[in-house]
Amino acid sequence: MSIKIRFLGAACNVTGSQYVVEANNRRVMIDCGYYQERSLLERNWQDFKVPPSQLDAVLLTHAHLDHCGLLPKLGKDGLRAKIFCTAATGDIAKIVMNDSAKLQEEDVAFKKKRHKKEGRKGKHPVVPLFTIGDAEHVGSMMSYVNFGTPVQIAEGFEATFFESGHILGAASILLKVQVGSETRTILFSGDIGRSDVPILRNPTLFTEGADYVVMESTYGDREHPAGETIHDQLAEVVNEAHRKGGNVIIPSFAVERSQELMYYLGELLEQKRIPPTMVLVDSPMAVRVTDVFRRHPELFDEATLERLSRGKHPCDFPSLKLIRTVEQSKAINSIRGTVIIIAGSGMCTGGRIKHHLKANMEGSENTILFVGYQANGTLGRIIVDGAKTVRLFGEQRAVRAQVAQIGGFSGHAGKSELLHWIGAMQTKPQRIFVTHGEAEVAAGFARSLQAETAVPSLAPEYDSEYTLY
Repeated sequence: MSIKIRFLGAACNVTGSQYVVEANNRRVMIDCGYYQERSLLERNWQDFKVPPSQLDAVLLTHAHLDHCGLLPKLGKDGLRAKIFCTAATGDIAKIVMNDSAKLQEEDVAFKKKRHKKEGRKGKHPVVPLFTIGDAEHVGSMMSYVNFGTPVQIAEGFEATFFESGHILGAASILLKVQVGSETRTILFSGDIGRSDVPILRNPTLFTEGADYVVMESTYGDREHPAGETIHDQLAEVVNEAHRKGGNVIIPSFAVERSQELMYYLGELLEQKRIPPTMVLVDSPMAVRVTDVFRRHPELFDEATLERLSRGKHPCDFPSLKLIRTVEQSKAINSIRGTVIIIAGSGMCTGGRIKHHLKANMEGSENTILFVGYQANGTLGRIIVDGAKTVRLFGEQRAVRAQVAQIGGFSGHAGKSELLHWIGAMQTKPQRIFVTHGEAEVAAGFARSLQAETAVPSLAPEYDSEYTLY
């Protein structure tokens, strides 16, 4: 009898989170994420390394696409087990998965039309990876759990979810595995958030520790900038755009980042630190996620609850316009004067942001403002890295707009914050597996962890397996 863990995603790369723990002839998958790096998109189409029908449970840390985005394919390919997550994660994941399926169906229609016009065939059959029906089916398989309450998920497996502070409902998961008379604990960090950010409570610190830790390293090679606050930086970008008479285009994740932007922009407008400005959230998904925020005030921090008690919701202010229809989205281009457009996706890999980039990126008076992590190979990363031209809708287009970035918005803990999280454990783990980082970042952070904690630490490669007991 043994306990094995297999790393099937987010291993020496950032996205596509997927791990499988096997013991007692049972298999539990933690996360089932979509690959977003262009060089790894092929993996989304491959068969799962562990047949979905052989899984006894799936645990979902949170509702970002790179953690939940392949669940519809998992269901389509034969999953029969329950998917365990918090209620807020489930509510948001259903929105994210349905939106992804809708975009894929729309992309297929667009590609068919383009390929017919160009007289060529794509690399794959022009079909969606999964459909809206697949997304709705897997959403019905979710079983909601409460933070801090142990849940028996399979024979010999018990899971407890704790707040990770990353997005609404996000969790770190402590998995207790019993084999015979022996018990081992594996802590999956999920994505670790930052302390003292708006709306959310701080990440849970695990003072008792665990036998093994699977830990993210997205920001394992950097610190968040000190000095100017987010308010200061955001005000500077918006005021400069007003001086130039241009727009501010913000690629933003519909989950958490868009809501934080609403919070900060609302405060800047209330404090009159920026001129009266129309703020357009052109993301049906972000609008629906904001509704989820309204349904889960029990997850807010004390400052946000106090704000609510004064009748001020963190995601609302007078000049905020929530765009719901395609017609409303197209009409944005006819607005004169500076506007702030928040649209998904956050890494510019799809969605309405691509249309706003097309309309604004060639104007030097405009600003493209990035407020979240840009994975290697994504369109957002290519723009951030200074490309003068990019391929958009099958054509090369010039990037003449000013490109700005505010790092403090990230929902990921910086290097010192990650070290603080692991350092809170009074009992050291036997081994730390470092995931969710670009290869050199994950390897470098593993070395930092080992030097800091004296715990053997490594960055597992894709499809590697380790015996824990």
